[in-house]
Amino acid sequence: MVSNVTTKLAELNLEDRFLFDETMENKEAYQAAVSILLEREVELLDRPETEKELRVSPQLRQVRLDVVSMDLQKTVYHTEMQKSDTGNLKKRSRYYQAQLDVSLLEPGSVNFNLLNDSCFILIAPFDIFGEGLYRYTFEGTCRECPKLRLGDGAVKIFINTRGSNKEVFSQEFLDFMEYITSSTDAVAERTESGKIKLIHENVKKIKSSEKMGVKYMQLWEEKALIREEGRSEGRSEGRSEGRMEGKAEMLVKSVEAAMKNFDIDLQRACEGIGTTVEEYHKAKESKHITDISKK
Repeated sequence: MVSNVTTKLAELNLEDRFLFDETMENKEAYQAAVSILLEREVELLDRPETEKELRVSPQLRQVRLDVVSMDLQKTVYHTEMQKSDTGNLKKRSRYYQAQLDVSLLEPGSVNFNLLNDSCFILIAPFDIFGEGLYRYTFEGTCRECPKLRLGDGAVKIFINTRGSNKEVFSQEFLDFMEYITSSTDAVAERTESGKIKLIHENVKKIKSSEKMGVKYMQLWEEKALIREEGRSEGRSEGRSEGRMEGKAEMLVKSVEAAMKNFDIDLQRACEGIGTTVEEYHKAKESKHITDISKK
């Protein structure tokens, strides 16, 4: 069992969340990655936190941040790896930013100038904005006076590993774009970047680690449990209604049952069931149309 999972682990690329999170737990690896993405040297203060959970209230949904760390100037770097287009990434970045900001101030603090500067980075193997750029950087500006910056210390950066404007980026940045989607020895050997080679050394250690193989196996078992629990609940609800469920309705019920039973968000439930958020929304829309036609 472990050997089979280790084989799958060996085939992962940095664009896969498990490998990305495990690699970026290493301070030097995360520091190298952020420095390449921003094309400036970043020196981190602490070891990064991965899979950091934030919930500001029991009544509000929690968020799970991929990798978070702080540099010597106390700027907080939050980096997310997103392999599939869920169709909600722009709004999700806003929500994650808000949750992170709330967690940075001590309860009762009234001096908002104590709020750390922050840099949210989302990496994806697709173009969210469709302009063909490798990097999109957003800071608050005034519509009436474009030269005027808000200066609130918040920056959002979206990385598209399949951009086309190569002429404005360093070779190291371009090599890293290739490495993210093809984290192999061959790609690492071709580059002259010491930072990418450092990241690759950590990737190799993770892929060859029996401990990591077991952890990856446990992740698959957890997803299988979510998948079975969701499907079981979906079938149970379908029988109670006295009719056979269609494929779309089964998918919707399975995902929503997983969210309810495991107290997880939509994305994690979809991953556990073995589908995507986009497929869930399509199925829900399809179910809605079918329900209307039956009335």
